[in-house]
Amino acid sequence: MAEKSFDFIAFLVFLVVLFPAFFGLCYATGCFPEEEADALTEAKEDFEITEPVRISAQKAGIDFEVVNPQNSDIKTLDAALSYGVVRYPDSARLGERGNMLLFGHSSFLPIVRNPAYKALNGVKNLKEGDIISVYSEKAEYRYKVNKVTLAAAEDVLVDLRKTEGRKLTISTCNSFGAKEERYVAEAEFVGSYLLESG
Repeated sequence: MAEKSFDFIAFLVFLVVLFPAFFGLCYATGCFPEEEADALTEAKEDFEITEPVRISAQKAGIDFEVVNPQNSDIKTLDAALSYGVVRYPDSARLGERGNMLLFGHSSFLPIVRNPAYKALNGVKNLKEGDIISVYSEKAEYRYKVNKVTLAAAEDVLVDLRKTEGRKLTISTCNSFGAKEERYVAEAEFVGSYLLESG
């Protein structure tokens, strides 16, 4: 009977003292995988204002480089569109209050030689609540979609005035070469995260 009592006490000691210590040691030495969100660190509110380099929206199949032309004349913007998604020069940058306007081509032709001509094919698939990530060299800026519309080109007016909030507007043609209609996605800033270096 005394032997059974000793076994029970030994089990309790293991359960209460040794098991938590073992678990803590495993956690401290990195034996348990970290969730993806743990690899990101909340950025400061005064994080540097910078230009975007990439846009990604996994649920819509969007993942493309962002080009930042310095001039807003038609020739410059058209040339930039052949390289990727374009940030309109007079719109907000990452970390800056206001509305950032990104635009690019869509094409649903069976053969498209330049991938930039279908960079924003997925905009029409975005849904309310989807997350769009826009990246700088050092951080990820997340925006939550609150509206996606298909509108006549002449009806698409994007407000680029400075506002208190941070917004993202994405615009693309209904099909490459078609100028009559635009898909427009509007999103609100929800958070910024420093990227893990190395």
